[in-house]
Amino acid sequence: MSDEAPTISGEDPPYVPDFDISKPAIARVYDASLGGKDNFAVDREGAALVAKYVPDIRKASQDNRRGLAKGVEYVARQGIDQFLDIGAGLPTMQNTHQVAQAVNPDAKVCYVDNDPIVLAHGRALLADDKSTTIVTADLRDPESILDHPDVRKMIDFDRPIGLMVVGLMMHFHRDEHPGEWVKTLIDACPSGSYLHITDFADTGYPEQERMERSCIQALGNGWIRTPEEIEAHFQGLPLVEPGIEYPARWFPGEPDREVPAVEDLEEWQRIIMCGVARKP
Repeated sequence: MSDEAPTISGEDPPYVPDFDISKPAIARVYDASLGGKDNFAVDREGAALVAKYVPDIRKASQDNRRGLAKGVEYVARQGIDQFLDIGAGLPTMQNTHQVAQAVNPDAKVCYVDNDPIVLAHGRALLADDKSTTIVTADLRDPESILDHPDVRKMIDFDRPIGLMVVGLMMHFHRDEHPGEWVKTLIDACPSGSYLHITDFADTGYPEQERMERSCIQALGNGWIRTPEEIEAHFQGLPLVEPGIEYPARWFPGEPDREVPAVEDLEEWQRIIMCGVARKP
């Protein structure tokens, strides 16, 4: 593998932001890895560092989006018409509101992210969409999400909710006990709600260790977890079949579907694992 880091295309946004751009941000590095333009040079450098270790990072990022889309579509088809998407990131391919509203045009979506640039770009994109909103808050403070007036305005906590925590848990160390934050959120959701999570996988493949190493170097976080650790994020809720699985093998609600063998997957298809659980 070449020591020269590949470049990620894009141009700096033509304005001076009122937040720190001296360090890469998770949402913007993810945007850069997907080929987006809502990122800065430092974010593209972070994405390039990840790509040095995981050359197919763009495909792996897109795989995570496919996992999101599969989960949202499944949950929407169960009759859920309101979604709370935590750590939503920047607008990109197959956003939650687009997938949910393709199933049910009346579905409502509230995006939550702690990056101010996500709020700025999200509000501009969603300015004319009365069924979708975006707020700035942090999973580390779940009560601030639950008490946010814009969240309460969009989401009715007396009816079942699709709670999405996609591409986020890997950025918290085990010692932070991020599952406790998820528990606070799902505890606030009524019976019949669904929880959808994706996380970096640790099933013994070298590409997974390379992903962890590169993310920690680029961002200071990005830990891989075993399927058992990912399942623990769901706080004991019963998982929809096939449980915790790679997106390429994950077809919730279709337990008898023929899927490719794990060893036949491409390396980039073994970076992320998904799961959906229903709250009884």
